[in-house]
Amino acid sequence: MASGILSIDLDAIAANWRALDQASSPQTQTGAVVKADAYGLGADRVARTLARAGARRFFVAMTEEGARVRQALGPGPQVCVLGGHMEGDTRLIAEAELTPMLNSLDQLTRHFEALPGHPFGIQLDTGMNRLGLEPGEWAAVASLAVAQGPDFVMSHLSCADEPDHPMNRAQLDSFRRMTDGTGLPRSLAATGGILLGPDYHFELTRPGIGLYGGLPFTEANQTVRLSLPVVQIRAVEPGEIVGYSATWQAAAPTLIATVAAGYADGLSRRLSGQGTLWAGDVPCPLIGRVSMDLITADVSHLDEMPGYLDILGPSQTPDQLAEVIGTIGYEVLTSLGPRYRRTYRETR
Repeated sequence: MASGILSIDLDAIAANWRALDQASSPQTQTGAVVKADAYGLGADRVARTLARAGARRFFVAMTEEGARVRQALGPGPQVCVLGGHMEGDTRLIAEAELTPMLNSLDQLTRHFEALPGHPFGIQLDTGMNRLGLEPGEWAAVASLAVAQGPDFVMSHLSCADEPDHPMNRAQLDSFRRMTDGTGLPRSLAATGGILLGPDYHFELTRPGIGLYGGLPFTEANQTVRLSLPVVQIRAVEPGEIVGYSATWQAAAPTLIATVAAGYADGLSRRLSGQGTLWAGDVPCPLIGRVSMDLITADVSHLDEMPGYLDILGPSQTPDQLAEVIGTIGYEVLTSLGPRYRRTYRETR
């Protein structure tokens, strides 16, 4: 059975990075978040494209991801590990020349003892209560930590995709209280923070979802198309059912396309009976249950039977698909499975 084709437009990703770089303040360096395999699109190819576009700092979630990005980029660009210096990571951090973002007193101690003189950054908790040193902890160790020469200090906004949310200003004020006077370069803004304006930019921004065409960057170029092969077309008579649990029953003669993709490929079962596939710009309702490897769509209204139907593309973005199932575009992208054949478009 043929696999779906996930077409990734590297030129669009580079254009999105340049646009977010332009949106950042003139004195601000723009990094790039390539964690989770570049949001499911291939960290090696994406990182190399962004390096050619001008990115010099890259962010991943864990050390193993960082090692892969380092292998793709070679020496030079900084690869920062947001999860910090975990126990057992020392050798890989050193060999791959990674920069851990130290999140706790334990991590500071581990890093300073295991890799003295090795580059590091510091992450502070300004109210999200997820990662980073809390204000009291930072106050206790700030002078010692700053003396060790961190590359920069960062925090993360919890509500940047909601511009009027009071947490944005509260976290900005907290970040300033914790870092003013340190003399260190600072980073607070990801994609949403960039769009909040210059107060949030500091010396380094780190766009993520906006690079890949996602909200809240409404002006982003779309970067992906997911085309799913039609395995079979069958005629269904009134009263016949389609799929598991007989959740859909034909009310009239219907042509059904059976399509090769399912929840094993990252298509949520919540799309059952409410998703849409597309033949060009013509919608084809998804009927019946999403199963492990197959979905079915009503193609009765098409003039020609398609070889492929799109579930992502010009007619349906990851955020639009996410809205149908009550999630976010991040989850749609990072759930795209390994069985898709990934193809890349890039002009140099």
